[in-house]
Amino acid sequence: MAFEQTDHRFYGRRKGKPLKAGRERLLDTLLPTLRVPPPEGPVEPASLFSGQKDVWLEIGFGSGEHLASQAETHPGVGFLGAEVFLNGVASLLRHVDERKLANVRIYDSDVRTLLPAFPASSLKRISLLFPDPWPKTRHAKRRFVGPSNLNEVSRLLADGGEFRVATDHPIYARWTLQHVPQHPDFEWRVAGPDDWRARPADSTPSRYEQKAVAAGRTPMFLRFFRKPRTA
Repeated sequence: MAFEQTDHRFYGRRKGKPLKAGRERLLDTLLPTLRVPPPEGPVEPASLFSGQKDVWLEIGFGSGEHLASQAETHPGVGFLGAEVFLNGVASLLRHVDERKLANVRIYDSDVRTLLPAFPASSLKRISLLFPDPWPKTRHAKRRFVGPSNLNEVSRLLADGGEFRVATDHPIYARWTLQHVPQHPDFEWRVAGPDDWRARPADSTPSRYEQKAVAAGRTPMFLRFFRKPRTA
């Protein structure tokens, strides 16, 4: 399935408060060794890593706590993180440096410009954790979950691969449940409330999730699986 994305405008922040010297240093020294450059042609995700065959993608990794924890727990998996917020990139670099992680790569630009370069069935998991909900109706087209991007997620996931969406915003939760289960390539394996109220057992809370819970907001964890392709 060909991917067509006609609007690559990005609406979020790209930089926050000034960085500390140590994080500036990591941007200058470590990021160039981990950065995935904008693609000029087809890219095989596994080729970005050394020895890791399976690749998991996290879109918008925030401060990087979740991605770093996953990479430390699963050293045999390659973890590709996409984040445009410079402060978040610097935070992940600190985690990578302190934990000596060798299975992390970073795309510090809009992930929609990278995904078309990947071949079909080349990712085992795609995570979208606490994205900007863009709650106003007129901004709904800015949400990552939508027909065009879901077609691309479907194309990229291997059969049985998982698309994880976490949100603490009821509008984004409803929006996701209106779109993903209706897509013909995904199934939502749910038996009861615990299937969306409990964080997956193999993951750890991000800083944003902790802030949401502290503020009294209830996160939802939605897990969708790529149906087997038919010949």
